[in-house]
Amino acid sequence: MSDKNIRCVDCGSDFVFTDREQEWYREKGLTHEPRRCRNCRSSRKAGGAGGDHAHHDAGSSASPEARAPADRSHGDHAAGTAVRDRPPRPPARPKEMHRVACATCGQETEIPFKPDPSRPVYCRDCYVARGKKR
Repeated sequence: MSDKNIRCVDCGSDFVFTDREQEWYREKGLTHEPRRCRNCRSSRKAGGAGGDHAHHDAGSSASPEARAPADRSHGDHAAGTAVRDRPPRPPARPKEMHRVACATCGQETEIPFKPDPSRPVYCRDCYVARGKKR
């Protein structure tokens, strides 16, 4: 197999999909070639819109061997859905805190889980001290 020149769908620049990278894709079971250059993929991962492509001048001179194949990703998930098409996460619910007495010192403390009466619960200080003894 030989290196392939691919045009980035975001910025339109050409990038090289090396033989080594193609082998890595096959080993990982990836069936599609990358559609974006390294800089556009990095920008998408960082949450950038991918519109400003002045960054190509800085990184485009790096040799293909200097770029790790593990950084190669075709930007889409295995199911074919782009990252930006994911629905937003629901807002985090506040944790329900429970007030209990420490099994060692009796100090009142709050814990983020419902206590089990058959198991001891410790305040932070007693929990840390207990861990050091083990």
